[in-house]
Amino acid sequence: MFVLASWRASQDLSGGQTLSSAPGTNLGALALQVDPREERDGMRAILGSYDSEMTQAEYSPQLTRRVREAEDMVQKVHAHSTEMEAQLTQALEELGGQKQRADMLEMELKMLKSQPGSAESSFPFCREEVDTLRLKVEELEGERSRLEQEKKMLELQLERCTLQGDYDQSRTKVLHMSMNPTSAAKQRLREDRDQLQEECERLRGLVRALERGGPIPADLEASSSLPSSKEVAELRKQVESAELKNQRLKEVFQTKIQEFRKVCYTLTGYQIDVTTESQYRLTSQYAEHKTDCLIFKATGPSGSKMQLLETEFSRSVPELIELHLLRQDSIPAFLSSLTLDLFSRQTAA
Repeated sequence: MFVLASWRASQDLSGGQTLSSAPGTNLGALALQVDPREERDGMRAILGSYDSEMTQAEYSPQLTRRVREAEDMVQKVHAHSTEMEAQLTQALEELGGQKQRADMLEMELKMLKSQPGSAESSFPFCREEVDTLRLKVEELEGERSRLEQEKKMLELQLERCTLQGDYDQSRTKVLHMSMNPTSAAKQRLREDRDQLQEECERLRGLVRALERGGPIPADLEASSSLPSSKEVAELRKQVESAELKNQRLKEVFQTKIQEFRKVCYTLTGYQIDVTTESQYRLTSQYAEHKTDCLIFKATGPSGSKMQLLETEFSRSVPELIELHLLRQDSIPAFLSSLTLDLFSRQTAA
């Protein structure tokens, strides 16, 4: 340990003497003179001599830890020296750039000092001229933008006119055919338009005459295909007579239908009502409640087949359904048995 401390002290003293003896020495050259590898090799040589003097019993793990610390310190010194070299190189580059700039400024200053009067007199004139030219350039830029917009608009108008069939009469000559299909088509359109206008006027007069309710003028009656007022009156009478006859037939049919329903209700004991299309509700006159009903649906063509739909009342007579509908396939027998069953319940009660 004493040998290591004395070696460090000697290195510090030698480094201090070198720095103090050469204050103007270049820092880059000084950093290059101190090589961390040589320092590390020297420290290892000293430690090796120290270890050779020690016996096996005096050897301690503490020596190994201190050696590692010394090596870490050498690596840090080496990294620090590398960083200092990079900073020194950057500073030298910046110094070279600043020196070049200073030289250029010094040359410009000399040139300005050699022409003091001409520079002072030319600067105001140059500034005024620059301002004037700048304003003129801005005006020209605005004029150019306006002219570009007008050019685009004129190009669009020219393209639209070209698509519409327009042409330059000073450069293009148009020959018209004696039998021009376009002229003939335009003539037909004009004739059709005039004819339609006359027809519209005639129809307007006819409508006004009909709205007034008076007789139709002779010219309108002859030109139109409408019947005369007498024929119209006759037709109205016929329509009224047909409507009256239709109303009487409806009343007769309604009366006959009600009569037929009452007869069916009296003979069969069931009131038949049409609920929806192809569905019929049967209510027995011996039913215990008003909601007790059967619903049949016509499934065959023209109602040739009927199907019993499930209701709350149909679920109360499963035996009759099983016997007469499923086994015997007879709806009249089922209805008759149901009528007898309901009748027996009322008479028994």
